[in-house]
Amino acid sequence: MDTKPALLTYGDHPAQFLQIWPPQGPPTGAILVIHGGLWQARYDLGYMEALCVDLAARGLVAVNLEYRRLGHPGGGWPGTYQDVLAGLAAAQQACPGLPWRVLGHSAGGQLALRLAADCPDLEAVLALAPVSALRWEGQPPLCREAIADFLGGTRDSRWDTYEEADPLAHPCKVPTLLAHGTADHMVPVGMSRHFKERWRSGGGAVELLELPGVDHFRLVDPLSAAWQEIAGHVVATPQH
Repeated sequence: MDTKPALLTYGDHPAQFLQIWPPQGPPTGAILVIHGGLWQARYDLGYMEALCVDLAARGLVAVNLEYRRLGHPGGGWPGTYQDVLAGLAAAQQACPGLPWRVLGHSAGGQLALRLAADCPDLEAVLALAPVSALRWEGQPPLCREAIADFLGGTRDSRWDTYEEADPLAHPCKVPTLLAHGTADHMVPVGMSRHFKERWRSGGGAVELLELPGVDHFRLVDPLSAAWQEIAGHVVATPQH
């Protein structure tokens, strides 16, 4: 399989582009992949490339999304999220007629979950160690500070912004899977447990896959046993 993706821009900023990894044969579907990294410019989509190669080998068109982040003009909320919406629209236009899923890791999990609430025609959302509950009291300092930077202030000072950005505040019709390692010290599994408990369904279902002893990045390592378990859910056809 050719491991060089096609590139597609969807805006004027250098960070507004997609890598499109096609499968060898006819695609069975497509998936938008959203990387994490505290929503900050110093982290980019590169660490998700191996995962996209794996997804393409499983028959999916894998679209690795880059977007403006903190440190870029327009980065932060809502500009970062607007890029995710625009990136999905550009990907769907480039690959028409396919059922679409979205996968997000860490901070990208927040973006994926929020996207699914606004895009009910998605087939599924898969959030890996997601920053899923922006107002959860149990956040470690790293999460709390990153969220405040992304949203421009604390929960008390920016309540309306937190309400707008928090996936928990927006019911979702899309079948949702959270996957979280119990040894994750960056985004604790308690956040995903809290999300599942407080889930506001708009008609979709939510599942939580807990992976004992797995850390934050093992989830997106295509050579790991954790990813092999998750991948079975990625390629399965969800039931609405």
